[in-house]
Amino acid sequence: MKRNKRGCYSLLLLGFILVNSACAQQPPFVFTGKAYVQEAKSAEQETFLFNNEKGIVPLRNLDNNKVASIHFSSVYATAFDSLLNKYAKIQSFNGSEYMGVKPFDMLAQDTKFYNTLVVQLTDAEINNHQIIGFINETNKVKDVVVSYLGNSTFLRQLDNVTAPIIWSSRLSPVSAMFSAQAIFGGVAVTQKLNKTYTGKYVANTGFTTSKTRLQYTVPEDAGINSDNLKEIDKIAAEAITNRATPGCVVLVAKDGKVIYNKAYGYHEYNNQIQNKITDIYDVASMTKISATTMELMQLYDQQRLNLDSTLGTYMSMTRNTNKKTLKVSELLMHQAGLIPDISTFEVVKPSDHSVDSSAAFPTKVNQGYYLRKNYFDDVMLQAMLRSAVKTRGQYVYSDVGMLFLQQIAEAITSTPLNVYVQQKFYNPLGMQTAGFLPLYRFPVDRIPPTENDVKDRKALIDGYVHDPTAALMGGVAGHAGLFASANDIAILYQMMLNRGTYGGVQYIKPETVNMWTAKQSPISRRGYGFDRWDPIADRHYPSKLASDQTYGHTGFTGTCVWVDPKYNLVYVFLSNRVYPNVGNKLGSMNIRPRIQDAIYDAILKGM
Repeated sequence: MKRNKRGCYSLLLLGFILVNSACAQQPPFVFTGKAYVQEAKSAEQETFLFNNEKGIVPLRNLDNNKVASIHFSSVYATAFDSLLNKYAKIQSFNGSEYMGVKPFDMLAQDTKFYNTLVVQLTDAEINNHQIIGFINETNKVKDVVVSYLGNSTFLRQLDNVTAPIIWSSRLSPVSAMFSAQAIFGGVAVTQKLNKTYTGKYVANTGFTTSKTRLQYTVPEDAGINSDNLKEIDKIAAEAITNRATPGCVVLVAKDGKVIYNKAYGYHEYNNQIQNKITDIYDVASMTKISATTMELMQLYDQQRLNLDSTLGTYMSMTRNTNKKTLKVSELLMHQAGLIPDISTFEVVKPSDHSVDSSAAFPTKVNQGYYLRKNYFDDVMLQAMLRSAVKTRGQYVYSDVGMLFLQQIAEAITSTPLNVYVQQKFYNPLGMQTAGFLPLYRFPVDRIPPTENDVKDRKALIDGYVHDPTAALMGGVAGHAGLFASANDIAILYQMMLNRGTYGGVQYIKPETVNMWTAKQSPISRRGYGFDRWDPIADRHYPSKLASDQTYGHTGFTGTCVWVDPKYNLVYVFLSNRVYPNVGNKLGSMNIRPRIQDAIYDAILKGM
């Protein structure tokens, strides 16, 4: 990791690859750009899959599949495991420690709580009967996948192994990473043996697979010159220098391939915690489409939600109010005539909150701030029900509409929003950080802070939702509250770009994705839940070069995700521009759209 002249920090693994050669007489060598692409193509041509009759590869059921990776002498283990960790949280074990320091039998004991073991083999281990025995014995009780990088001469040593084997005779880190991605479907295994090696591994045998998840590679692999993306560095540095945000993360996925993922700056302006691509951001209003709308689309597919039905259909308490006839479709398009938001901290009474948690004050808003029981039902929901309906049929962006949609979804499923999307989307998709209430799962130093709230919460907001309405709801709301890394956001929206399918699983029907993301409003650019490309040219929204197919959303904290089907593109930008207090430099400097246009420029320039 090196700091460039602009003070930006790159944490892109695959932008450059330093190779530690297995042969002592050879110096380290480098694959970049076109050389990387050529090496990846060679790796594909020399990678084969055996024993996959049960279809274990690519791995599925990521929500219930605990995976461990075991390596022995492989010099590419770090690169291999880093790629595995893009798809699921992997625990790495150094098998060499069990060849002397620890008894070998302890390897089985230490990995007993993992459903799937990925065992990396080289020529050095292939003749070790203890290791082969471990593979065969373990494969009787759980899934084992073998990744063997080595000489074809030794293939006979694997004749008795029944676990799936991914074999490549090409010794390079690119080949190792290709095999790692093949295990999860990030790349396809396309080859069958062109010759016979043993009685088992004969010509024209081997299994092929399909690409079902994101691939991690270099821009050249998507027809883009890496140098043409350097403008992103300049724009990000400009944002940080001008204190538009202390840092940010940019991710670009083109053609189902993550070709750019960089972190810039720091969590705060004191430069103590450097940004990482794995940082977990408060994505603010991106929650509207990344949680609430996702759930509603799935319920629509199940015919449990009708777009023409009303609030009164799903919420009995609205039937004696001015909300009873508001349609689900109107709420999704922000055309229900609702006010933008309800009052928040200014109406909280001293008797409504406490500095300590208790049965009477269970809702945690921030450290040292707990709301009384039933505050949402008694105060906030009543304010929503009493609020005016003034401009029905006109476009008025409203968080209140999304709060009502949350109530509808929770009434239909009898499940809290955060629990539903975690179980039905984030976990099975392999999204390792995405979810509400991140401090229950992650340390605070992985979460860039947002505002220093000196007025209401009287604390720096870090790990708690920035939005005040969502905060008073305990961090789970239909319009805000989701936290995620850039990679997780990319996974979710690659699923959308795939028309609802990811990892071999259909989450949303293709026709539903097409309909909800298309322009639905006769008076605005909106789809159902989704923001879209603006046909008014001089607005350049979301950017000058975005196509009219583009959909996504922004977030108040300084975030956005945009999907452009015309270019097969997912663009993610995450920042904490509201730190230490709310400002608009990120917007006035057009940082997000300028980076997006820099991506389009690079695409149009090609190689």
